Amino acid sequence: MLFALFGVILSVATSAQTINQIKLKDLQKLLTTKTDRVQVINFWATWCAPCVKEIPLFEKLKTDNSNIDITLVSMDFDLDPDPAKVERFVSRKGLKNKVVILAETDPNSWIDKIDKSWSGALPATLIVNTQTGKRKLVQKELHEGDLEKLITEVSN
Repeated sequence: MLFALFGVILSVATSAQTINQIKLKDLQKLLTTKTDRVQVINFWATWCAPCVKEIPLFEKLKTDNSNIDITLVSMDFDLDPDPAKVERFVSRKGLKNKVVILAETDPNSWIDKIDKSWSGALPATLIVNTQTGKRKLVQKELHEGDLEKLITEVSN
């Protein structure tokens, strides 16, 4: 019995994803590198209830669409630079999408470099077609069907 429990714990621990801390330049590279895949970038935080509520939509989108890259960008660093909090959250929720922590302080110095129309509100989702340059930023909680509509808008 003890060995079985240890095996389950070990399998969960080894399946957890590595969460990297990135800088603004890394995020900008993601947004500008040409690819045939639509980039879906969601800005969220563990302390943001609407952010947490919409995360299952991104997980579902990942399983339904292979021509989309999804990156969940945690904004927790600014208020709490402890990456273990985000890692625990991702592990507890079993997230499959790529999760990174934006290791930047002073949001006022970089928010407009992501998108000039972004106020800094969370949640925020940026959909980018790097082939055409079409972009769409939404600064609110998304609901069922919203992501698909946004992706269609930048894909046409």
